[in-house]
Amino acid sequence: MNTDDPLVRPFMLTGGRTQPLHDGLRIETQLYAAPAALSAPLRFEARHVVELCQKPRSIADLASALQAPLGVVRVIVADLITQGLLRAGDLPGEPAVALIERIRDRVRAL
Repeated sequence: MNTDDPLVRPFMLTGGRTQPLHDGLRIETQLYAAPAALSAPLRFEARHVVELCQKPRSIADLASALQAPLGVVRVIVADLITQGLLRAGDLPGEPAVALIERIRDRVRAL
């Protein structure tokens, strides 16, 4: 939020909610937009999240880009996941983090 922008209270961005609908989102959770997300009718903050998530982004990255509290971004992201407009986790076609960690652990054990 720029200093020139009028102050918008965080609860206004989430409709007064403080808890996300989709639980288990950590600040490092990688998010990416579903293919049809850009054509969905979204309000400003949600649209900005979808635009930013054209490339994988973490919740922490989004909070920084939006200059909004992490809790607010988690609620917005959870709504978008529930609507099927954002996806969380590993990208299709890329190895899962768990697989990479198992390989790392086995290499260390050698």
